[in-house]
Amino acid sequence: MRVLDRGDQLRTELDAARAAGPTVGLVPTMGALHEGHASLIRRSVAECDVTAVTIFVNPLQFNDAADLAAYPADLDGDVALAAAAGADVVFAPSVAEMYPAGPPAVTVHVAGEDTMEGASRPGHFDGVATVVAKLFNLAGPCRAYFGEKDWQQLRVVRRLVADLSFPVEVVGCPTVREADGLALSSRNALLSPAEREAARVLYRALATAAIAKAAGECDARILMVNMVAKEPLATLDYAEVLPDRLLVAARFGNVRLIDNVGA
Repeated sequence: MRVLDRGDQLRTELDAARAAGPTVGLVPTMGALHEGHASLIRRSVAECDVTAVTIFVNPLQFNDAADLAAYPADLDGDVALAAAAGADVVFAPSVAEMYPAGPPAVTVHVAGEDTMEGASRPGHFDGVATVVAKLFNLAGPCRAYFGEKDWQQLRVVRRLVADLSFPVEVVGCPTVREADGLALSSRNALLSPAEREAARVLYRALATAAIAKAAGECDARILMVNMVAKEPLATLDYAEVLPDRLLVAARFGNVRLIDNVGA
């Protein structure tokens, strides 16, 4: 497996792979890789001839400097996990490599996503769309694998590809969970033992509300709100019920977690 840190290296590597005929899979990540990321990599490996994993903590998508500073990082561990999952290439650029002139003057603006994550994290999706556009430009035609845990982000990326005509097939992959239902997240490592125990309420609330919604028994959103409110260590950010999705976000101490299930 090759580890690269320059965009021109990634472009050359994947152009050469495509010249030989194989399909390229791209797994964009912000590092701190866990089994959820490994599942994306393994799926790409199963469906594509060459798999590239990108590791870049994108400052443009953080609106809280403290959150950016606290984001976990372990490049050696990430490279080892990517290799074990079967990746062929890891692209781990610096901020200076991705934004050589500092914060970019030209960015991608995402309209119509000012609810849920868009409301809680102003500018977040513009940052996501900008860095994903750069990665797609560097990678070229490919299949790109994203987890459904970040469901609104997945929706944004699909819209990005459609609106800007990227030669990319976006593949959404199921959320990977712990045995107690907690969605795997890089932020879980920042939880205290008590907060980790409390965080189980998110999936319980989603699963209970999904059953209630299907049965038409009660207001699924109010049910989620009330269940999270009963957990003393949880501070609800939002609970939303869409025609095909139930979503929730809450803080446990300084750690903000999101989750969703199909409806």
